Amino acid sequence: MKKVLGGILAAGALTAFLGAAPAVAGEPLFISVGEQTKPPIGWVEFCSQRPWECDVAPTAPRSVTLTSKAWKELVRINRLVNTRIRPMTDLEHYGVVEKWAYPDDGYGDCEDYVLLKRRMLMEAGWPREALLITVVRDKKGDGHAVLTVKMDQGEFVLDNQNEDIVTWAEAGYRFVKRQSQSDPNVWVSLGDPRSATATATSHKGIDLH
Repeated sequence: MKKVLGGILAAGALTAFLGAAPAVAGEPLFISVGEQTKPPIGWVEFCSQRPWECDVAPTAPRSVTLTSKAWKELVRINRLVNTRIRPMTDLEHYGVVEKWAYPDDGYGDCEDYVLLKRRMLMEAGWPREALLITVVRDKKGDGHAVLTVKMDQGEFVLDNQNEDIVTWAEAGYRFVKRQSQSDPNVWVSLGDPRSATATATSHKGIDLH
């Protein structure tokens, strides 16, 4: 059962959503985190080009309290980026198969949307430890990137393929790996054995390795 969370909040029924969230298809609120794994090459190259963004000390994991104010800000930034940035593959954009970069010219692939949403949320005061770049597999088996936001009421997915913010269980993807909460340069595998049920449209997939 998929809930349009933006509509719920717009109707002023955040309390109703919180009451129903744990019952979504019987899924857990938080995805299972596994062992440390290899970061995507796109992240490694992004950090080599912008070391000041990645050279951070490990910190304690943090989550965000899901309040009406926080939700409105999350919805606003997600929609703003999804509306302003136009989808374009890295091959079309840069002439290479894989490149992670901020979509400063108004065009970008899935990971570029994620980088911008993450930066805007951090500039708005959201903790880095709760904003996790995440690699998933879509229905076609292609690699795709989303931003997972870890909140006290669950983990929510910001996706350039979906204007609504949904729980990780509602996203319909097979979750592969993501940044750890304590260190963005350490990536961890995700224990999600389900098959993907969502479709990607703007790219053939990011490099998962």
